[in-house]
Amino acid sequence: MEKTSSRPSSSDPEKHPDSDSSQRSESPAVTVNHALEKRVWRKMDMWILPVVAMFYLLSFLDRTNLGNARVAGLQKDLKMTNQQYSIALTVTYVPYIVAELPSNLLLKVVGPNLMLPTMLTLWGVVTTLQGTVKTYHGLLACRFFLGLFEGGVFPGLVLYLSFFYPRQRLNLRISAFFSSASISGAFSGLLAFGIINMNGIGHRPGWAWIFILEGLFTVLFGLFSFFFLPASPSHARFLNQEEKAYVQAKLKEDGTTGKNDEVDKFSWREVGMAFKLPQVWMLAIIFFFDGTVLYGLAYFAPSIVQGLGFTATRSQLMSVPPFAVAFVLTMIGAYISDRYRCRGFVSMFACTLCVIGFAIFLGSKKHSVQYGSLFLSIPGTYLSAPTLSAWSANNAAPHARRATAIAIGFIMTNSGGILATWLLGSLSPAPRYTKATITLLIFSILMVLVSGLNTWYLWDQNKKKKVIRETTSRHEEDPGLGDKSAWFEYAL
Repeated sequence: MEKTSSRPSSSDPEKHPDSDSSQRSESPAVTVNHALEKRVWRKMDMWILPVVAMFYLLSFLDRTNLGNARVAGLQKDLKMTNQQYSIALTVTYVPYIVAELPSNLLLKVVGPNLMLPTMLTLWGVVTTLQGTVKTYHGLLACRFFLGLFEGGVFPGLVLYLSFFYPRQRLNLRISAFFSSASISGAFSGLLAFGIINMNGIGHRPGWAWIFILEGLFTVLFGLFSFFFLPASPSHARFLNQEEKAYVQAKLKEDGTTGKNDEVDKFSWREVGMAFKLPQVWMLAIIFFFDGTVLYGLAYFAPSIVQGLGFTATRSQLMSVPPFAVAFVLTMIGAYISDRYRCRGFVSMFACTLCVIGFAIFLGSKKHSVQYGSLFLSIPGTYLSAPTLSAWSANNAAPHARRATAIAIGFIMTNSGGILATWLLGSLSPAPRYTKATITLLIFSILMVLVSGLNTWYLWDQNKKKKVIRETTSRHEEDPGLGDKSAWFEYAL
């Protein structure tokens, strides 16, 4: 017979012993059936995470493979200047940014099981068409529609996972799919190394085949995903009724969903409330800095490595190891963040790695040392991004407020991406990238400081909420307060 207990499991991150017990005293806790608990989260991880991870891997691969194509001869064949290359990257970000908030607000209305696969399929078609362009203006048109169809994918995936996982289980899952970005950074180099050898096949250059093959795979996976992506836990065919009820109860107990459907309904008031949250704006600042660092390294890593004296083909391979290290570090950091409830400290550690990496790249003229610095800056930024995403999703409720907060963060991230394309594309010449490195170093220092400030603010708010909980009853509180509720404890 399976044992049940009402005591929290020590291995359950959202029931960590450091949690304030008064937060749970006013609402009935979900009775813990340890066998059921393990089975539910294992099923979720097996069915949801692989599909979501592949979504983001393909998104990042199809958006950043322009850097591999550039090294493989795209810029030369299309007779593009460095400035025109930066414009091509910028054109991607404009519709990308515009699409993020509307798509996040529509996600629950349309249904993520329909909206996300549709976006994936459409941007796969556009990626494939990039391999057929003959002119610079044709490339610009493709990059615009790529940004439009991809715009809602990252904020949409973060929001989608929050439909399934309690807050203190979220960082590890976001990192699991975001780490596919670091895999794509490594994978794109390996793929490009193999694909460019197809140069001349079908009278097309090697860089064109990078787009065609990767785009066709995206289209096929997009069509496949229509059949495997559930809209919510209650629609998950791989869960039985008992398991569905358990997940829904855990989400309500955690504050991830409202106590009733009215609280989680869409309203413009809740959209506006997200813009008034101090933690949203502190994270927005960090997201902007992190987006500049992240996309600067994602787009220009092959070019940076090539500038260290490697051939175009060799640089594709040499860009792989730092991204492989990033994958390992991201998963370790996510586990620590969830287990010890320390989003802010993991963020500060990650940004400190970026500080050290950029300082070494800036201060040394030895190519081997500069290459070694990438093993700090790339893992640092790939660790910080999913941690910040989980932090943002954890500290805004109800649904419309959370959807808006997540979208604001990614609007700022991609605004930073625009700056990155100009910093490393034309304003800071290779191979030293001096101006860009100084800027990224300053941004990394500021990320450490603002992460610390946000951690202190949330800690102070939790202290004030604890006082309120000790002097009032939860039944006296407005159920629509969301994260402003005294019983909603902010994730630090």
